[in-house]
Amino acid sequence: MTFAHPWLLPALLIPIALLVFGIRRGGFRVPLPFDHAPLRRRRLLSFMLLTADSLPSLLLGVAILILAGPRRYEQPRSERELTNIQFCLDVSGSMMASYGTATRYDAAMEAVNSFITHRKGDAFGLTIFGSSVLNWVPLTSDVSAFRCAPPFLRPEKLPPWFGGTMIGMALRSAEKVLISREEGDRMIVLITDGESFDLQNGQDLAIANSLKENNITVFAIHIAEGNPSDSVGAITMVTGGEIFSAGDPAALDTVFARIDEMKTAPLKRVTPDPVDYYQPFALAGLAIGGLHLLTLFGLRHTPW
Repeated sequence: MTFAHPWLLPALLIPIALLVFGIRRGGFRVPLPFDHAPLRRRRLLSFMLLTADSLPSLLLGVAILILAGPRRYEQPRSERELTNIQFCLDVSGSMMASYGTATRYDAAMEAVNSFITHRKGDAFGLTIFGSSVLNWVPLTSDVSAFRCAPPFLRPEKLPPWFGGTMIGMALRSAEKVLISREEGDRMIVLITDGESFDLQNGQDLAIANSLKENNITVFAIHIAEGNPSDSVGAITMVTGGEIFSAGDPAALDTVFARIDEMKTAPLKRVTPDPVDYYQPFALAGLAIGGLHLLTLFGLRHTPW
């Protein structure tokens, strides 16, 4: 236990001195003739009188302890560490291809919203890309923007010049967003159905090494039939992530569940903070004060 104002503790010498003085003085006495007569010593009554005289000193001591601000450390606890997750979603025209009962875009957005609902406590951002890149949702723990986004980001509603697939540009843009956050882990979830020419001629390894240096893990989902891009696979391997192929909506849900298992939120031990600890001293003060009031009804030294 600690005290917020330990400099007040030396004042406890005052009630201690009063307590010693009260014990030694034995009360005010007026000598009477029968004092010299042989009388039986009443030890219990003497103890009760001494206790009654000591209560004000004890109450003063409790008051000084309360003024000193008693504190104790709360129980150590574990706290979930933050993970910053930036989604890179392909919104090129091919994402409107049929995918189960909907389109690739619709299935991807639905899976993303389901994933972020499950991963409570993380920060999420959304980058959409085609031939250009747009950071639509900044990193935030408020996922309401994700739920409102699907109608506005549909590929057929975007400008014509937004078509195409520039994965390298999207990854570099997401990297800039993530390195601006110093706290927590960093992760990119890339969702695309095609390949990108800006990952050729060694650009994939250059991007991968840059992401690795900034402690960013990349998970990629190829949301189409066929084999995923070798360049994207190389990026995920270098950064410590993995690439998945999701040929149907059921596989897409499985992939997100797998990513959640592979990148679980780590727990960190939080140093306990001191908290006020007045309760036992307040109860002791109330008990001593109440007992002292009772003694005033008659349990006190008489002058003889």
